[in-house]
Amino acid sequence: MRVTGRLLFVLIAALASLGAMSQERSDQPNSDPGSDKEIRIGNIVPYSGPLSEFGAIGKAEAAYFGMINDRGGINGRKVRFISRDDNSDPATALQLTRDLVEKDDVHLMFGSFGTPGNLATRWYLNEKKIPQLFVASGDEELSQARAFPWTMGWQPPFRSEGRIYANYIQAYYPRKKIVVLWQNDQFGRMLYKGIQEGLGDLNRHVLVDVAFDINDEHLEGHVAILKRADADIFVFLGVPSTAAKVIGLAASLKWHPVFIVNDASASIANAMAPAGLENSAGVISAAFLKDPSDPAWKDDPAMKDWFAFMDRYHKDESTNNSAALYGYAAAEALTKVLKQCGDDLSRDNIMRQAASLRDYHPSVALPNIRMNTSPENYLPIRQMRLVQFDGRSWQPFGAVIETAFTEGAAR
Repeated sequence: MRVTGRLLFVLIAALASLGAMSQERSDQPNSDPGSDKEIRIGNIVPYSGPLSEFGAIGKAEAAYFGMINDRGGINGRKVRFISRDDNSDPATALQLTRDLVEKDDVHLMFGSFGTPGNLATRWYLNEKKIPQLFVASGDEELSQARAFPWTMGWQPPFRSEGRIYANYIQAYYPRKKIVVLWQNDQFGRMLYKGIQEGLGDLNRHVLVDVAFDINDEHLEGHVAILKRADADIFVFLGVPSTAAKVIGLAASLKWHPVFIVNDASASIANAMAPAGLENSAGVISAAFLKDPSDPAWKDDPAMKDWFAFMDRYHKDESTNNSAALYGYAAAEALTKVLKQCGDDLSRDNIMRQAASLRDYHPSVALPNIRMNTSPENYLPIRQMRLVQFDGRSWQPFGAVIETAFTEGAAR
């Protein structure tokens, strides 16, 4: 049985007219910015609205580039990071992106958040030949190297992550009953699709799946419905704030299934602790970055650098914020690419360097997680690690998993 909320599909067709640009910018719409002493980076993040908790990504990136500037910049150039708030609206994301390209003359767009907004701007940026790098989305549609050579993802694909959970269920609980609560948007849909693909014939054991909207006021009712199914495994696919509520609700109903949550929700500070550490004990997830609120990393050199960075450059944010750590790691990866560019900051060279990463390890990534790209591979991070929360810390188990390279990801 499936219980679904209101579905909202946003379809935006956006192709820019190629008119003459002003004298202050190049005469060619897709030409490179002038060879000055500045690297201009555009970014779109929801600082307001239903997904504003992920605004921490953009704030951390801004702080990171502030640190880079204090250290002399990148190859002698200072970074000007221009970040705008789209309120999670694709139409707004498109207009703001156009402004960043046509008015602010950015060299590239970097780390913009969310699938709908990035899809809304992809055609425009590829038409203009503007790099759309390391988008903050795990949708494989944003890593189609042949069809959209100016757009590149960063994190492991949502569908591949979903398959990891499916494989875990197949290995440990092949005959157990399953229920799923998934966020009713492209993000939740792709995660759940990966689970369905991975389960195959075992989908018959999914008794109920419930789709919820981001501002859903009926979570208590949804969890009660799922509990009545008498399932053994509860899969949650959504954001940390909702995960915390759901874990707490299940505990209040004295329901203790095998609990699986997606990586974006697997934050001790933002999900496990608010739900109650005792209630969260036993939760399973998959991860590729360290959790800054996990005491297991308190003596880790890279995490010590993180805490020092936060203390000096980003005091207004909690050091435990996983979204902020994500932004820090992504900004570090972009810095690596821009350093590789040397004195050639043409957009062609930026994409060429982004597509030539070899076994690069972001400092706050889990051990043995590597970034690898090529002109045919626009999925930089394809590894994750299964982890289980013991009430205090995430305990890894099994080997690092190379997520499936799904067909079409390099089209």
